[in-house]
Amino acid sequence: MAAAQGTTLGSLGKLTELRQRIFFLIGALVVFRLGSFIPVPGVNPEAMTSLVEGGGGLLNMVNMFSGGSLSRFSVFALGVVPYISASIVVQMMGSVVPSLMALRKEGESGRRKMTMYTRFGTVGLAAFQAFGIAVALQKQVGANGPVVYMPGAGFVMASVVGLTAGTMFLMWLGEQITERGIGNGISMLIFAGIVAGLPAAVVHTASLASSGQLNPLPLLLIVFTILAVTAFVVFMERAQRRITVNYAKQGSQRQFQRQTSHLPLKINMAGVIPPIFATSLLLFPATAATWFGTAHQSRWLQWLTTALSPGEPVHDIVFAVLVIGFAFFYTAIVFNSQETADNLKRSGALIPGIRPGRATADYIDGVMTRLTGVGAVYIVLVCLVPTFMQNAWHVPFYFGGTSLLIVVVVVMDFTAQVQAHLVSHQYESLLKKSNLRRS
Repeated sequence: MAAAQGTTLGSLGKLTELRQRIFFLIGALVVFRLGSFIPVPGVNPEAMTSLVEGGGGLLNMVNMFSGGSLSRFSVFALGVVPYISASIVVQMMGSVVPSLMALRKEGESGRRKMTMYTRFGTVGLAAFQAFGIAVALQKQVGANGPVVYMPGAGFVMASVVGLTAGTMFLMWLGEQITERGIGNGISMLIFAGIVAGLPAAVVHTASLASSGQLNPLPLLLIVFTILAVTAFVVFMERAQRRITVNYAKQGSQRQFQRQTSHLPLKINMAGVIPPIFATSLLLFPATAATWFGTAHQSRWLQWLTTALSPGEPVHDIVFAVLVIGFAFFYTAIVFNSQETADNLKRSGALIPGIRPGRATADYIDGVMTRLTGVGAVYIVLVCLVPTFMQNAWHVPFYFGGTSLLIVVVVVMDFTAQVQAHLVSHQYESLLKKSNLRRS
């Protein structure tokens, strides 16, 4: 075991590309954390912090996802939520609008155009949310006085420009992490924002336990829940449905030999995208309510915002429905059963008992539908069970279910990509050695 670990660390030192990618990822996350402390001008920081802390579960959730940027009203206060929302809209329209459906089939050029539309949508949504927040903050009073020092058009303009620029920078930074670092850049930024508040939460929980305000039983319940949910997420993320596939290979005497392989299908093909999408959509009513909060006609919007706050029954039901819907939707985008069936047919592969072509595609689609249903239920359980525990027993559990799922899945994806780089490096070393021996 020690020898294997030493070999891995030694290989890591020799992997120039992997080392550069890890250093780039670390540098990008440091820039993200530094930017979360750059405030938008004109805001009383103490009053803003008290406003967010007393604003309920919704504001606390947004603040946690942004790494505390909202409580400081930094240029990264909106986080990557506008970018995620724009991606949702563009991807949904790509499955409905014929012109966008044609773009998706054009390969790299079509993908670039879809990315451009997503960026334009991000600018619009970020400006919309920034304007709503700036207008609402001018009317707020915290524990230490008014939140905004000098309300007016100047503050609104500075907020819109600062928050929109911060969101666009995070979008660019996430794309750079995906291209030059390791893992999905947007998921990495959300992961960094969540983990940034973990030390303070651990210290707070420990102080409550030492002062006697938190009994040992809830504390043990916190530790047990974290371990149990983490183990369950790891198990489900590695779980696969392996479909037997037979390859017909011609032998030397014109006889066909059967070779058996497997087509692995993950239970959770969509990853953490469904809960992130669902959380982003649930933030829209809050933004609209802060914008139109003084209008008499907006009482229904205020009620909707309260009902959609984390922990409320309406929020949990809508969240579950959105997660299940997005799980099926995103799986249909990333996995094409007809294309998989065509690839099997071209390679001479057959699923036992299933005719090649359309019948194979229908069989794979049926299996994938059942797997996606199980995966969607699993995501809903992981995201909502810790929330139920918080509401029932008032346990000061920092990680919500969505946050814990994101953290575990991102860490697993990061580890898998590092291992893939190490394996590819080992293959390259073996090829070089074999070439040297031949020469």
